[in-house]
Amino acid sequence: MERQERQERQERQERRERQERRERQGRLTGRTALVTGGSRGIGRAIALRLAADGARVAVHYAANETAAKETVAAIEAAGGSAFSFRTELGVPGDADALWQAFDEQHTGDGLDILVNNAGIAGPGLIHEVSEADYDKVFAVNAKAPFFIIQKGLDRLRDGGRIINISSGVTKVAFPGMTSYAASKGAVEVLTLTLAQTLGSRGITVNAVSPGTIETDIHPWMADPAAKAHAAGFSVFDRVGQPDDVADVVAFLASDDARWVTGQNIDASGGSGLGV
Repeated sequence: MERQERQERQERQERRERQERRERQGRLTGRTALVTGGSRGIGRAIALRLAADGARVAVHYAANETAAKETVAAIEAAGGSAFSFRTELGVPGDADALWQAFDEQHTGDGLDILVNNAGIAGPGLIHEVSEADYDKVFAVNAKAPFFIIQKGLDRLRDGGRIINISSGVTKVAFPGMTSYAASKGAVEVLTLTLAQTLGSRGITVNAVSPGTIETDIHPWMADPAAKAHAAGFSVFDRVGQPDDVADVVAFLASDDARWVTGQNIDASGGSGLGV
């Protein structure tokens, strides 16, 4: 009896999921999205999800060409449309170079969804962070999104979406990531400010703050004890997956989020609620 009930629940869940896929398929058709750092991890999941919803996705990457091509191939194999391009962030002229590379490959006349996902870690207590390390973290995590947005506004169509990926480390004190947390705090304030600035154009600007997410950039999760410890941060007692974040981004990119702007959506699985 219990086995039959489990099977029935699973079948109901599968039917709901199929129905949801049918309902969302095509809701971004005709729109173009750009995901920085879109070849791996959270960025890859975001690119795949936006493409599944019908958007043509520009997959930006900084170094891993193989991963970028694999992401594009996965999108195309599922019936979607995408292209990839490489530019380095955190260097002088990075925003201009990014848009030049985008324009060279994009055959359309604009952009509808900009996801600033690319970022680098910045571990260390305050006395352990060198000035060079600080500058690099802020150059990639805060300065690059600022100027990518600034120089992309003439491409971003009215009614568009800007989604900045922040981090759960801004929610509680996290001394071991001082410079990283500060850079993400800057992104959150930028998000709030731009929501006011761009509201007259119907452009929404929001941030998403993931918690601990299982990706290949966290090799330490191969240790079961370390992974179990990380899972304990969430009220659901599991580590987050890239799709957990991508689904939130997809909502913010859709028409369903037309009345949501200037917000920072926590996508950490309730991490730190008891602190």
